[in-house]
Amino acid sequence: MGFFDRLKKFAQAEEEQMELPTEQPEGPSEKVTVRVDNLQGINDVERIEKLVKDGNIMFLKVFDLQKKDLGQFKQTVQMLKRRCIQYGWDIVGIEEGYMVLAPKFAKIAR
Repeated sequence: MGFFDRLKKFAQAEEEQMELPTEQPEGPSEKVTVRVDNLQGINDVERIEKLVKDGNIMFLKVFDLQKKDLGQFKQTVQMLKRRCIQYGWDIVGIEEGYMVLAPKFAKIAR
């Protein structure tokens, strides 16, 4: 058995034992829930914050609050924006009367 035969055997053995790293997907390994909810006032901010912290994507209907009390609507949206900045979430208003809040692992394409 020659030198090259030994080298060839060594290379084949090394190839057989090589393990490839597995890629882990970013974000939760569980299913993501998209929840549809109404935003009725400042009192709902804490409840929505808890749901987004749990990994839910929130689709909020804000039309009723916007029509009922514009001042409270602005204040509630401002509170939600501050929470989104604080936790690194994404927030976007879509069409007239709807908002979407997404946790850190989900990005909203604009």
